[in-house]
Amino acid sequence: MQSNSFESAREKMESLQLSCEREIETELQRMDSFAASFYQSMDSIKERAEETSRNHVDLAKMKSRLAEAEHEFVKVLGVKTRKEAKQMATRDSISSISAKIEEHKRTLQVLKSRRDEYAAVMSQQSTGSTEGRENQEISEGEIQDAMSWYNNFLSFRVEGGRGVKFTFNNINAKDPLEEYSFTIRHENDTYTLLACHPHIDDTKELVHELNRTNGLFKFVRTMRKKFQEAVSLGTLPQSSTLHQESSMITISAPPLSVSTDGSESPVEMNEHPHRKVHRNSGNVQQGRGFRKATFSPASVRRSPRFLVISF
Repeated sequence: MQSNSFESAREKMESLQLSCEREIETELQRMDSFAASFYQSMDSIKERAEETSRNHVDLAKMKSRLAEAEHEFVKVLGVKTRKEAKQMATRDSISSISAKIEEHKRTLQVLKSRRDEYAAVMSQQSTGSTEGRENQEISEGEIQDAMSWYNNFLSFRVEGGRGVKFTFNNINAKDPLEEYSFTIRHENDTYTLLACHPHIDDTKELVHELNRTNGLFKFVRTMRKKFQEAVSLGTLPQSSTLHQESSMITISAPPLSVSTDGSESPVEMNEHPHRKVHRNSGNVQQGRGFRKATFSPASVRRSPRFLVISF
C-alpha cells in the first residue's frame, strides 16, 4: 500500500519535473529570443543614433551653407540695388545733360544772333572809323597850318624837355629877333616855374594864380606883357633860373579848360596884330575846336607837339 503511494508520488514528481523542464526550455528559448530581439533592437537603435548623428552633422553643414547662401544673396541684392541706383542716376544725368544741351543750343542760337548784330555794328563802326580817320587827317593838316601861323605871325613857339619852354620874339622893337622865354612844368596837378629868361618880378604871384585858376593861356599872355613892360621900362636884369623848391606852389590846379571867349584866345598874345590876316587863320579856329574835343591835360603835358597846338 505504501509502495503504491510512493510510486504514485514518484510518478507525479517525474511528471512535474518533466513539465518544469519543458517550461524551463520554453522560457530559455523565450529568453534567447528576447535577447536576440533586444540585441537586434540595440543594433537598430545604434544605427539610428549614428544616422541621427550624421544627420545632425549634415544639418549643421546645410545650415552653414544656407547662411553662406543668404550672405551671398544679400551681397548680390546689394550689388543689384546699387546697380539700379546707378542706373537711375545715369538716367537722371542723361536727362539733365539733354536739358543742358537743349539750353546750350538755345544759347548758341542767341549768341549767333548777337554775333551777327555785333558784326553789323562793327561793320558800321569800321565805316565810321574810316571816315573819322579821314577827318582826323584833315584836322591834323589844319593843325599844322595853325602851328605855322603861330610861328610866323605871333612870333611864339613851344619846346618840350624837362619842362615846357615858351619862347617869344618881336618883344624888343630895337631887336625883334631877341628871344624872351620861360620854362614851366606841370606835375601832380601843380604848375612850377623852372626858369625865366630874363627875370621878371611877380612870378610867384602869377604862378599862384595859375595853379588856382588853371588859366594857362592867360598866364602865357601875362608873361608876354610882363616882358614887353620890362623892355619898355628898361628894367630887365640878367637871366635867372628858378629852382623848383623855391618856385613851386603847392596848390593843385583844377581840370584844364579851354575858354572860347576873346579873353582866353591865344591870338591876343601878340600885342601888335597884323593888318593882313593869313588865309589860314580860319584853320586856327578849326584846329582849336578839334583840340578842345580831344586833348586832355595829360596828353598836353606829354607831347611837345600837342603843346604847340594847345597854346
